[in-house]
Parts: sequence; structure tokens; C-alpha cells
Amino acid sequence: MGTSPRTFRTLERVIKGFANHRRLEIMELLRQEPELSVEDISARLKIGYMNTSDHIRKMAIAGLVMKRSDGRTVRHKLTNRGNVILTFCKKLE
Repeated sequence: MGTSPRTFRTLERVIKGFANHRRLEIMELLRQEPELSVEDISARLKIGYMNTSDHIRKMAIAGLVMKRSDGRTVRHKLTNRGNVILTFCKKLE
């Protein structure tokens, strides 16, 4: 990794993408059950739809979650980066 300010900003975006207990819960849920919609995630974790949607948006910007259209529904799953980061975070427990 280089030491340019741009590189550090990119790293900051990734870290902010998972630096929240709800986002970590969402990541774990998607590891167990890939291809869930926002509705599915919010129902399983018992959090609001808008809150869930905002968390997923931030995670997608960080490259942790991938979105796929399925008709009128959008499905979500962890990216390789998301899996690696979740594994790393679990080692910190």
C-alpha cells in the first residue's frame, strides 16, 4: 500500500464501511444467508428499513457488499473484501 493521501482516504472509506455494530451484524447475516433483500435483512435483525438501507449503502460504497437486481428486488451478498474483513474482525473478539 502506498502512503499517498488518496490511499489513506480509500482505506478510511473501507474502515467506515464496517465500523458499526449493525454493519458487522449485517455482514455476518449475509455470510450465513447471501442474496438477501433490504426487507429480509431488516426483518431478521429487527431494525428499520431505512436504517438498514443506509447501512447497506455505506457498505456498498466501501466495497463490502455487492448488489444484484432480481426483478423489482435488489439482492445483497458479501464481496471477497467483505468476507476477509469479517474474518479479521472475528479474530479480534
